[in-house]
Amino acid sequence: QVQLVESGGGLVQTGGSLRLSCAASGRTFGSRVMAWFRQVSGRDREFVAAISWNGDTTDYAHSVKGRFTISRDNAANTVYLQMNSLKPEDTAVYYCAVHRDAARRLSPQIVAYDFWGQGTQVTVSS
Repeated sequence: QVQLVESGGGLVQTGGSLRLSCAASGRTFGSRVMAWFRQVSGRDREFVAAISWNGDTTDYAHSVKGRFTISRDNAANTVYLQMNSLKPEDTAVYYCAVHRDAARRLSPQIVAYDFWGQGTQVTVSS
């Protein structure tokens, strides 16, 4: 069985920082693009950031670029999202995901990903 487990979410004040982790088990995803998405209640899941299989290439949503950093440790089968200068509009459930194809280009579309974690709540107070 494949499992992705997010952790590191919580409650922070505006301007604060959080580091999210996504640990995979049951399968090695070292050859796959991985990504972070987020979802606010009542809205569709939206793209946040993606990283290539070896970490050489990254992509970010405009709303988080310059504040968030995605990284990965393939030896640990883990992807991270460092979130700085948090804003109330960053409040959401954050999900990690694995691209369905090996070594493919980065994609912001949900349909490109086939494994998902259960999500971790990030709440930013004003």
